[in-house]
Amino acid sequence: MADTSSDLSIETIQSVYRIGYMNEEVRISYKRDVKATVGNVEVDAKEGDMSSLPRWVAKILLEQDAVEIQTNDMASYVSRTLNRERIARPHDLSGIDPDFYIRVNDYLDGLKERERENLLVSLNIFVTSRIEKIVKLAAASPLSAELESRLAAEEKELYRMINSAASKFKKDVLKSG
Repeated sequence: MADTSSDLSIETIQSVYRIGYMNEEVRISYKRDVKATVGNVEVDAKEGDMSSLPRWVAKILLEQDAVEIQTNDMASYVSRTLNRERIARPHDLSGIDPDFYIRVNDYLDGLKERERENLLVSLNIFVTSRIEKIVKLAAASPLSAELESRLAAEEKELYRMINSAASKFKKDVLKSG
């Protein structure tokens, strides 16, 4: 049976980071004249103008084909992150951003099906590798500040869950009797 409290906590962590990510300012260029109010954000721009808006507003305008979002090259960002992990030693975790999985999922949403499938294969290998390393490290010791700085937010929670379960297991099986 799944531990719903830990599932909920990872969902909560993702929600918090998703809110931060969606509120980040992004550069956009307008494909046509736009005059609109979205929430508390007013937009009055001409075709060809450039500005910065919160990502959530830019995505609404993108759906209406009114803007183009000027993305920092996500393909390179993801590729670099996957490569750093691939070349890391078997017991070392490469550093990733706390919101890496939020960014990757948003990027995946914008890809064509074939590109998405190819990237998902690489991401599954990446995640499996990181889980294996986290399990080994978490079973052996509590989370250090140095290691914590290299984990995504969801991975920190996974580490804590595994460490807690491993500690309880050791205590239960090694009790004197």
